[in-house]
Amino acid sequence: MSDDIFITEERIEGAEDGPLAGKTVAVKDNISTDGVRTTCGSRMLEDYVPPYDATVVSRLKAAGATIVGKANMDEFGMGTTTETSYFGETDNPAAPGHVPGGSSGGSAAAVAAGEADLALGSDTGGSVRCPAAFCGVVGIKPTYGLVSRYGLIAYGNSLEQIGPFGETVEDAAQLLDVIAGSDDRDATTRSEGDDSSYADAATGDVDGLSIGVPTELLEGADEGVVETFWEALDDLEERGASYHEVSLPSVEHAVEAYYVIAMSEASSNLARFDGVRYGHSGGYDGNWNETFARAREEGFGDEVKRRILLGTYALSAGYHDKYYKKAQDARAWVKQDFDEALSEADVLASPTMPVPPFELGESVDDPLQLYLADANTVPVNLADLPAISVPAGETDGLPVGLQFVGPAFGEERLIRAASALA
Repeated sequence: MSDDIFITEERIEGAEDGPLAGKTVAVKDNISTDGVRTTCGSRMLEDYVPPYDATVVSRLKAAGATIVGKANMDEFGMGTTTETSYFGETDNPAAPGHVPGGSSGGSAAAVAAGEADLALGSDTGGSVRCPAAFCGVVGIKPTYGLVSRYGLIAYGNSLEQIGPFGETVEDAAQLLDVIAGSDDRDATTRSEGDDSSYADAATGDVDGLSIGVPTELLEGADEGVVETFWEALDDLEERGASYHEVSLPSVEHAVEAYYVIAMSEASSNLARFDGVRYGHSGGYDGNWNETFARAREEGFGDEVKRRILLGTYALSAGYHDKYYKKAQDARAWVKQDFDEALSEADVLASPTMPVPPFELGESVDDPLQLYLADANTVPVNLADLPAISVPAGETDGLPVGLQFVGPAFGEERLIRAASALA
């Protein structure tokens, strides 16, 4: 099983003691590790070895964790299935023959398969929560700014956050305690996580908890997924929680806005990979433009090329205001709707993914279907809010995840709610 989970299986030993002493951790392969290959699942960085550790990796080592490998992922974080990796697809240990979700599919699969106790992924539009749901594990997308992105190879700077996976909510929260907090090397970080005790919040006590259910995030979802979701909410109600419907009208436009913003940022971020400054170079003769074009043609996969082209188009003269500016206006609307809904409830709940895991090969050639599958996760990134995916049950033998969304830096509230289920 480990052959399709890890791109690099080199062990990195941490300190002899600490809160994670004796724990093994898989690290997504877009998070820099000093002296250990970091590829982003791409031919472009097939041989890249960073000369430094990401902040989260330094904190893992100091906490006593042992890193057991770099986990497979969709190329540069662009995908929902972990099938766009240059190094091959990853099978789902919880549902063999199905995708593990993406883009952090290898990280979730490592925990689900018992190859690692914990794992780190990154979430730009659901890339921690989707694989957590598909693999039947717990995944946390922190508030933007809670966890340092220093050493994370960028896809969409304004959207992405590094987040933990665990078999239980308490496990994932313990890892969040280690990686959260301000960092002088990342100006977007905040001090809210400096003295965190997220694991202590995993009490399972939901008595008096008010849960809002956005009706828009149930529309079009698979019938079995919706049924499993309501059964989980009924279980929470029996434990003292209450739930009621709320509305997020702006999410109708969230997927479109998200992909314009994410692809535009990707177009800018990936411009550095030209075979000269970074990345694959075939040693071609000819002028610089020809060398540049051939290096990127060979180094990037189809999905990455698609997103670079669309992002470049959205940022081009004459189209910036038509697409990118409107997407940013929609982002503000989404944020406003979430704030209003969270004024009516302690947390919001929805199915993490509107469908159960796809079969391997089922959707890789239908990018539009995969983009639409992110409908429940991408609005959270647009709003810069925290969310957690927790196993809710199964439909036809396939895992179903339940997503809780909370106010900014409300991770403790989410962890308390989710720990009642896992």
